[in-house]
Amino acid sequence: MRGYSVIKKRPDFLAANRGKRYATPGFVLLVKDRQDESADIRLGITITKKVGDAVVRNRMRRRFRALAQEMLGQKGKCGADHILIGRDSGIERDFSELRADMAKALDKLCQQNRSAEPAEARQDKKRPSTESGPR
Repeated sequence: MRGYSVIKKRPDFLAANRGKRYATPGFVLLVKDRQDESADIRLGITITKKVGDAVVRNRMRRRFRALAQEMLGQKGKCGADHILIGRDSGIERDFSELRADMAKALDKLCQQNRSAEPAEARQDKKRPSTESGPR
């Protein structure tokens, strides 16, 4: 059983395009919080004809669905749309590498709060400047 619903309408894809994005060699992941009352995770997959013929695009789509079924339930952001955009090198890429890329992308884009400390405290932890005193 999958832990997501499917996005099928173009306006939903366009709205998700304004969200956060993470590019990998095999795909680009877009994540956009819908800001509605629903906590459903939604997934959309798009692969252009530049990637290959129908057989190649369908194989890539099956691989993306397998990745999403495996990972979106645990690492996906509730109440958000997730869009996977296929790239040329995604079809030759090993599935374990795609899985690692997906985990990294979801960790980066779907982290709820970076930390519990306030923003002012995080700003104080910047690296010290390399400038020396007056010359």
